[in-house]
Parts: sequence; structure tokens; C-alpha cells
Amino acid sequence: MPSCKEERGPLKRIWYNGSYNRDFNDLNDVQLEMAKKIGIKPATTREEAEEVKHEMEEIKTNEYYEVEELTHSIPYLIPQAAELLHDIGKNFQDSLTNLNASLYKVKVTSVTRTITDVKKLKKRNSNSSVNSTHQYGTTFDISWVRYTKVDEKDTLNIDKDELKMVLAMVLRDLKREDRCYVKHERRQGCFHITVKDGE
Repeated sequence: MPSCKEERGPLKRIWYNGSYNRDFNDLNDVQLEMAKKIGIKPATTREEAEEVKHEMEEIKTNEYYEVEELTHSIPYLIPQAAELLHDIGKNFQDSLTNLNASLYKVKVTSVTRTITDVKKLKKRNSNSSVNSTHQYGTTFDISWVRYTKVDEKDTLNIDKDELKMVLAMVLRDLKREDRCYVKHERRQGCFHITVKDGE
């Protein structure tokens, strides 16, 4: 019986022909304007957040992405943002398949924050904004450093820098389709993504 590797074919060259900082430079004010337009009203506390959960969808680790343990956010997004996250994870794996690569899941590192979460985070992380788009249920962060391999028995390992290139190609395509804003966060090691309303 042929192995998965033989069935898969040789790994194709993985290359991102762009600049992360130039291609993903949607600043906070642009993302914030969209978040305020289509998102929820920011909740002050976790208790208040319980009341607006019905307007959002819970996101959980699944076949396409992994939700890391969240310390400063809750795993809820407005429906359009949840759909965007699903499509990013699926398109990422489809791209890996097309490259004859082994499959990985992207990792979600931050989702929706309350006003209190944002203030606490601001004390720890000077890079975070008080006017955070994370407060509106429209925004999530995906790590470009960490990924989860789907099949540990698969002997082909893809370097994290190459996985970042594949993820960047997926995000660039979705940006071109006018589905999201993306900021490449160098210090935080993530892509900061806000869904657009598609109008």
C-alpha cells in the first residue's frame, strides 16, 4: 500500500512574493471604524458580556483552527467574523494540500475583549490600544509563529516561516475580496484581523 507521502506527490515551492508589513498595514482607525459600524456594543465586564453573547457565535477548536487558552478575551465573534475565521482555516489547509504539504491548523490567540480586559491588557502590553477593535466582536488574532500539525504520523514537517507564507497568501486573497482588514503585528507575532461588512 503506498504511503501518504507517495500519494501526495513532491512538495511544491512555498514562497510569498510580497511584503508582510506593506501588504498587511490596515491601521487601527480604519479597523475601528468598521468594527463600530457592524460590531456589538462593547461590554464593560465579563458579566455584561454574557448578555451580548446571543448576538455572537462561540468559536471552538475544530478541524481548521485551534483556539488557544484565552486569558484576556472570550471565544465569541459576530457571525460574519466567525465565518471569516472558518474560511481562513479552511483556505489555509486547502492551500497546503495544493502545495503537497502536510496539514496544519492555524492558532487563534485573541478574540473578543471587554473594556476591563482591554484596560488590564494595556498595563501589560503597551502595544495594545484602549480603542481596541477586539471589543466589538469583529476582530481576532491569528498567530504566525505557532501552528498545530493535524497528523503527527505524517513525517513531512513544514517550517513555521513557510507556513506564515501560506497564511499570508490566504489573507491577501481575502483582503482582495474585500472581506477583511489585516495588520501584521511584528512584536505580537500575529495577524490582527477585522471582518468587513462586504458592502
